[in-house]
Amino acid sequence: MTSQKSLSNDSNKTDVSSYKVLARKYRPKTFDDLIGQDFLVRIISNAFKRDRIAHAFLFTGVRGVGKTTAARIIAKGMNCINDNIPTVSPCGKCDSCEAAANDRHVDIIEIDAASHTGVDDMRELTEGVRYKPAVGRYRIYIIDEVHMLSSAAFNALLKTLEEPPPHSKFIFCTTEVRKIPITVLSRCQRFDLRRVSDEILLSHLNKIIEKEKVSIEEDSLKIIVHSSDGSVR
Repeated sequence: MTSQKSLSNDSNKTDVSSYKVLARKYRPKTFDDLIGQDFLVRIISNAFKRDRIAHAFLFTGVRGVGKTTAARIIAKGMNCINDNIPTVSPCGKCDSCEAAANDRHVDIIEIDAASHTGVDDMRELTEGVRYKPAVGRYRIYIIDEVHMLSSAAFNALLKTLEEPPPHSKFIFCTTEVRKIPITVLSRCQRFDLRRVSDEILLSHLNKIIEKEKVSIEEDSLKIIVHSSDGSVR
């Protein structure tokens, strides 16, 4: 009895650990999968082709429209070593892309500003900016919810944004752009991500339903789309 119960528990643990919520399972890995932000893809693509990549990007918009996702795709593309130059279509197979996909790339540092608000955190970051990338083409810092940084932290970051090393890139994400100092805003290439339209969102959900092999009434889908208020998540 004990062994059977143990086996049953082990089986449940395996099922639970393998489950992934839909928002993570279908999170875009390339710009081809990113919906409702065509203008962003077009501008970034042209910048990459012309080798005019900004040293700092700022993505703003409501929750769930793809700010952090876009930041990760750009970071992966800038450090994809399958091509000789940065690309908006990372191969997903080289060592750099695989490391980025598994959140273990030493040159792509992702920081949650909500839990790293202090000036000491920013000083530690700016100290690390001086070092050249170990694996990739750039040393990239993705700072999520950047508006949560304190005034002192923004001031500590400002000098680096004014004179960034050529091997470093910054990508800021925020839902509260009004809380970011104008001195920081003026040094970033800003993108206001749009709410995803109901039509696009409805089509996207139908594709997920097909892949998940489930059935749902069209009216129920429309209610979900309407309540999402333009957020994919």
